Amino acid sequence: MIPTLRLREGRERSVERRHPWIFSGAVDTLTGDPVPGDTVLVATHDGRPLGWAAYSPVSQIRARMWTFDPDEAVDDAFVAGRIATSVARRRTTLDSGTDAARLVFSEADGVPGLIADRYGDTIVCQLTTVGADRWRNVIADALAALPGIGRVVERSDADVREREGLEPRVGPMRGEQPHEELVIHEDTNRFVVDAATGHKTGFYLDQRDARRRLVTLAGGRGVLNVFAYSGAFSIVSARAGAATITSIDSSGPALALARRNAEVNDLDIGELVEADAFSELRRLRDRARQYDLIVLDPPKLAANERQLPKASRAYKDLNLLALKLLAPGGILVTFSCSGAMSMDLFQKVVAGAALDARRDARIIGRLHQPADHPVLLSFPEAEYLKGLIVEV
Repeated sequence: MIPTLRLREGRERSVERRHPWIFSGAVDTLTGDPVPGDTVLVATHDGRPLGWAAYSPVSQIRARMWTFDPDEAVDDAFVAGRIATSVARRRTTLDSGTDAARLVFSEADGVPGLIADRYGDTIVCQLTTVGADRWRNVIADALAALPGIGRVVERSDADVREREGLEPRVGPMRGEQPHEELVIHEDTNRFVVDAATGHKTGFYLDQRDARRRLVTLAGGRGVLNVFAYSGAFSIVSARAGAATITSIDSSGPALALARRNAEVNDLDIGELVEADAFSELRRLRDRARQYDLIVLDPPKLAANERQLPKASRAYKDLNLLALKLLAPGGILVTFSCSGAMSMDLFQKVVAGAALDARRDARIIGRLHQPADHPVLLSFPEAEYLKGLIVEV
């Protein structure tokens, strides 16, 4: 018997619009006794087939669509083919001055729950759903077979795995853990990647376009890099000829990585400050410090819509403090990586901060995630990174 998930009457519309998520409240009946990660046929309440999905009995997202074609088989060749197609789309990125790119971006590339990032000859991947975990060997083999790849490393330690009923998994999937320092190239810069314990898969590939834009802004300016992590924005600023650079992060190991990045690039990135960003910004305000360029790249402050009010207050506080620290004619490059926060809401939050700071400010640029982090028109949830370049 084919495992079949039937939707409640009227709840098939999102699937027909090719949205890949089916929430638990949309499910009417489930037949066939599938286990977590199994592929199930998705059908309307009266039995009309809509496609195939990965079943997740623990998650609020009860199923994630593999395909909207009921006649397409979801098997080893299907999963490997989706990965190959996704990788082929990254050719332009990998030909544009870097040896690092996101090769697979989960639902946006038709492989729900799989993140695969290439760093030179190493691929670091995250399997965040039971559906992706079900095909882990196929995924690992497909990635390891790519030209120029020496190893595939797993960093499936994100909190979302717990919501899928999965334990964390970290370590080599194919090949051995890198023994030497993993260094990638981006334009004229080199960056050390912490594939074992770093944020995400070890580096913020999604800020590639922002780093390139910063090259045009940082020359001759006094730069303050807040939530600096491994100092990538500081490296770019130094390369562009910034007059001074100060980097703030609450993590000592992150700042040690920033210091190492300065060494491998033979650059001086100025002062590294280990401190809570909110507290340090207030201290700098109280000392009447001023900067010509401030970068604010905080971690995700809202994991869902319920957390938006609190996150909006935090974003406003951060931007208010930064705007007060900007010299006349200064530039704020500010980001939100909270998918629940729209660009419209983020702009309103920054506008409110400017009003409270009594600064006249204008948007001179907008920033988004790069092309290797695509957004399906039918899946706007994939758009999480947004940034504003604001001149005061």
